Amino acid sequence: MPMPQLVFWILSALTLLFAVGVIMSRSLINSVLFLILTFFCISGHYIWMNAQFLAIVNIIVYAGAIMVLFLFVIMLMNLNSDTEPQKNMLVQFAAVMSGGLLLLVIVAALKSSFTGLEGQSVDLQQVSEIGLVKTLGHKLFTDYVFPFEISSVLFLSAMIGAVMLGKKDPPPPKNSETTAEDQSASLPA
Repeated sequence: MPMPQLVFWILSALTLLFAVGVIMSRSLINSVLFLILTFFCISGHYIWMNAQFLAIVNIIVYAGAIMVLFLFVIMLMNLNSDTEPQKNMLVQFAAVMSGGLLLLVIVAALKSSFTGLEGQSVDLQQVSEIGLVKTLGHKLFTDYVFPFEISSVLFLSAMIGAVMLGKKDPPPPKNSETTAEDQSASLPA
């Protein structure tokens, strides 16, 4: 078996193994750790497909920031199996039906996206530069500079809003009618 196929199959097996570990683990902390390992394996696939930017963003954003938030929320919640309410049959049936419908939509979307691609030719020189940071940066700052700037203004307004919401209200002004005698009487001796 050639080396690229061997690396692909090893990464795929590890990704599936860690994904099953996410689902089958009884501990929520272990599930999050398995999910982090799954993200690292997916980043390995991105690197193998010459998409370095996606790999780095996947590691920084998902395996870094979002997993820290998951762990923080899990540790803040008191998740005891003794106090967990049991789901009735109607809720379980609705969950199974929702999952089945989601699977049906995904299969239909994948089927419609792959039809009609059999006879088309692909320029390999153009394909080999798709995931590179240089190509992405060039496209971002030439063809998509206006949406990029709009998103930066949106993030700036969100940061200003977060600062304004987190800012404490100023203390109420002191009443000028209180005299020095009233203030000295309230002080401990």
